[in-house]
Amino acid sequence: MDLATLIGMIGGIGIVIFAMTLGGSLSMFADVPSVLIVIVGSTLVCMMKFSLGQFLGAGKTAAKAFMFKLDTPEDLIVLVVELADAARKGGLLSLEGKEISNSFLEKGIGLLIDGHDADVVKSILTKDKNMTLARHKSGASVWTAMGDLGPAMGMIGTLIGLVAMLSNMDDPKSIGPAMAVALLTTLYGAMLANMICIPFADKLSLRMGEEDLIKSMAIDAILAIQAGQNPRVIEGMLRTYLPEGQRPKDDE
Repeated sequence: MDLATLIGMIGGIGIVIFAMTLGGSLSMFADVPSVLIVIVGSTLVCMMKFSLGQFLGAGKTAAKAFMFKLDTPEDLIVLVVELADAARKGGLLSLEGKEISNSFLEKGIGLLIDGHDADVVKSILTKDKNMTLARHKSGASVWTAMGDLGPAMGMIGTLIGLVAMLSNMDDPKSIGPAMAVALLTTLYGAMLANMICIPFADKLSLRMGEEDLIKSMAIDAILAIQAGQNPRVIEGMLRTYLPEGQRPKDDE
């Protein structure tokens, strides 16, 4: 569970709701036409920009903003050193049947055991990594599009409300509801974009970077194991992926 996403989202929405209650009843901020224009309208327009599969897949990728299980670079280095040590002592076949927690690393070790050469292993794993990152990028782009559309649809709702208000100036009772649509759609659009969609898109981009790092490390590790490099050399190579502050002093 990513507490930063959960706390940020709940806290941000909570602060806005608290501010609304200070100004009066929450019911004054509820307007069905505004919800339809911003939420439903933005969703439908966003659907136009992507295939149905990409659009529906964005809902699944959004879960990665809250739940995302990925090995840390340090854990991956420890695991790789153990595998490299076993392979150096007993050969690549000694890795068969070993329990490997990282599925991507396990796939690469399987390719080594099957006897594929380095070019084939690198090609397969790089393509796997690139396809995974492409799915992340596609999901993030849907949320980015929703973030762009929210304020735009809010502006459309504002214009609709102003037109309705100006066309019925002789009826004072219609001015209030029309002005509510005009203002609330702008509010809803800003909230949808800045409190949900854009943060989701940014967090998915962060996840994409983390997965790119881990899989790039795994590819280098797998090729090094296949080449029979010393486990300590492999460890030193992988630690170059870490920020300088997280490297042992003897690596500097």
